[in-house]
Amino acid sequence: MTAVLHPDTRTCLDQLIAFPTISRDSNLGLIEWARDYLQAQGARCRLSFDQDGGKANLFASFGPDQPHGGLVLAGHSDVVPVTGQEWDSDPFIAHWQHDRVYGRGTCDMKGFLAVCMAIVPQITARYELQQPLHLALTYDEEIGCLGVRTLLQDLQQAGIRPDGCIVGEPTGMNTIIAHKGRQSYRCRVRGKEAHSSLAPHAVNAIEYAAKMIIKLQELAIAEQQFPQAGYDVPFSTLATTQIYGGIASNIIPRDCEFNFEYRYLPGQDPERVMAQIRRYAAHLSQQMQTTAAECGIEVEQTTHALAFAADTEQDFIRFAQALTGGRASRVAYATEAGFFQRAGIATVVCGPGDIAQAHRPNEFVSVAQLHRCEQLLWQLGSALSHPTTNHRETS
Repeated sequence: MTAVLHPDTRTCLDQLIAFPTISRDSNLGLIEWARDYLQAQGARCRLSFDQDGGKANLFASFGPDQPHGGLVLAGHSDVVPVTGQEWDSDPFIAHWQHDRVYGRGTCDMKGFLAVCMAIVPQITARYELQQPLHLALTYDEEIGCLGVRTLLQDLQQAGIRPDGCIVGEPTGMNTIIAHKGRQSYRCRVRGKEAHSSLAPHAVNAIEYAAKMIIKLQELAIAEQQFPQAGYDVPFSTLATTQIYGGIASNIIPRDCEFNFEYRYLPGQDPERVMAQIRRYAAHLSQQMQTTAAECGIEVEQTTHALAFAADTEQDFIRFAQALTGGRASRVAYATEAGFFQRAGIATVVCGPGDIAQAHRPNEFVSVAQLHRCEQLLWQLGSALSHPTTNHRETS
């Protein structure tokens, strides 16, 4: 039997998917629509913007108007591109088929946002919240958790300090208490250009980039000696993800650039590995400069998503685990949880969907998962409240 969703969940998800909030573009259309929708439901809303004003976070509050305490339900509004992917339906129109909803962001993570936007106002109609219940929609999570930093800075300046946070990334509605951190880097190699017949007089940027990549492979293998139990990939990883170089088949390339990432386990210092990479880059640069002084290698960090490990002795963490009824898990992918935790907010990760569907063509979330998320929010609302005497019908 197919689960039946609250009609507002479907309405909200249809609307959210229709906004093509790919990270390279503005999310203001979605944020302004969500703000207006939630304000009409009685929310107190505040926006925080990026430096250019083209993107914004939304922080919407229900319940008591008090700065401390309460809970945040957090998710990002941006999605990854669909370029080059083969979809069976328009990725920016929610396609409801049997027990699934297809569309870019249905799983990662507009399904969670839709449930929150639909159910939290219903909770406030049925119950009198004893603590604030907040919704946080951020920008640019997919390109380095940029928006959440601005959001938390804004909350700090406003004196708003929630006690707990649920980051609704797709976990199959299981509780995630730890995940790896992710650092992304750009490596630029500058060599000396020449006609390919004069190769000994040049410095081949691609070849030196290859030496760097081999070094990364060696360090990745060494990381396997430091495992932590509980992860599907139980050690830190290094991976080269993109490479660009050369302009013609008969020219020794002057420039080569590649990107790599380091996903490290909680409790490990990423500088331990990065220091080795920088030392090797300096060593190769010296070799290159014996031929041409202008040559060299630069390694630049581009993004950093913090590692996350919850304190399982905290009351909120125990409360969250009890709500989901499942055992705590650890995952290799990164979320915004580490930033909320660093701000002093006890945090777990729990949301509808399977991470294996994220970023893929024909991305989907099951109706059953959305329904489970609705049920969890009703349990949450009951735990934070007591019934009002004149509530509207909400189920």
